[in-house]
Amino acid sequence: MTSGEVTETVRDPTAEIKITTLHSTRGINFWSKRPVIRMDLAVGAYDEIHSAAVDGFTDRLLAALPGLQDHHCSIGSRGGFVIRLKRGTYAPHIIEHVALELQALVGHEVGYGRTRGGDVRGEYTVVFEHRHEQVGMRAAAAALDIVQRAFAGSLETVHPIIEELESLAGTTNTPELRQRVTCGITGGGPRAETQAELVRLLEARGVQDPLVIDAAPSYLLQAGLPYSRSEIAIILDARPGNAVPERYQEPENARRLVGIVADAVPRNGTVICPAKEWELQDYARDLDCRVAIFAVDDDVTWRDQRVASAVGLVRNGEIWVERCGDPVSAGMLRDDVSAEAQVAAALGEYVTRVDCA
Repeated sequence: MTSGEVTETVRDPTAEIKITTLHSTRGINFWSKRPVIRMDLAVGAYDEIHSAAVDGFTDRLLAALPGLQDHHCSIGSRGGFVIRLKRGTYAPHIIEHVALELQALVGHEVGYGRTRGGDVRGEYTVVFEHRHEQVGMRAAAAALDIVQRAFAGSLETVHPIIEELESLAGTTNTPELRQRVTCGITGGGPRAETQAELVRLLEARGVQDPLVIDAAPSYLLQAGLPYSRSEIAIILDARPGNAVPERYQEPENARRLVGIVADAVPRNGTVICPAKEWELQDYARDLDCRVAIFAVDDDVTWRDQRVASAVGLVRNGEIWVERCGDPVSAGMLRDDVSAEAQVAAALGEYVTRVDCA
């Protein structure tokens, strides 16, 4: 977006600013450990039209929603958002704050929101937290309508939508995610093979019906984690693949995306990462998790060894799991399953037996 003055006639906001995606993400997700509403917006001509360029916009919005004066925004103090409005900020960012304020007006204390560029030019992704899923979803659509009317000069009151949100707040909320699983597996590598191999090893040890989840990066991006906690997590790599938009394939975003499975591991739990994926290892350690390292050969660096609570690797066609320099054989590599899946699964079975006992 640009911040220059607009000289052309303001276009019809109801025709220009549209929702392209709207859904609730209940579990830990790319943006937050809290439930969020995700709204993707196409803004048309409003990619170039900001709040300061439309006469009376800020006054109309604050008259209808005076609580926006309390929003800190990036300024970091009360009134910060108003400063942004007067300097000039854009529709998606304004919609984020209005959606939060609408929820606050029905007694839901929410403060987290983010607005980022979307997958294509002229589109934006808005996410914000909610306390009640239906209230959050309705607040998103209502926020769009309010901002459209403020730009159009027709905004007078928000009382009807507040009454509607209060009514929704009295209905039964969607239950929180409480499911706990044995392991979540993600990355662009052989997830299904790793899942099947880990289940096989756990059942051979006598574990009944282990819950091992194949968490595809594309699913994580759209829906978040489908469970609340896992004993361990396996991140096969930081390559989410072409099933996710290009911006989420960039290294920093890709690591954050696959790292979602680590967010569900409790403190002192174990996150299994590939050798030499030091950023992923550091992310898990920052969560106060143990880090176990796997490699499909014997090429594990000193840096890997220094942080690893356990190491799984291959020597002369045999899988070995090491802890404190004490190697234990996990059997010979087979030809019917990828080496990566076998080593990661063997390490997963080991840490569930040793660290999760």
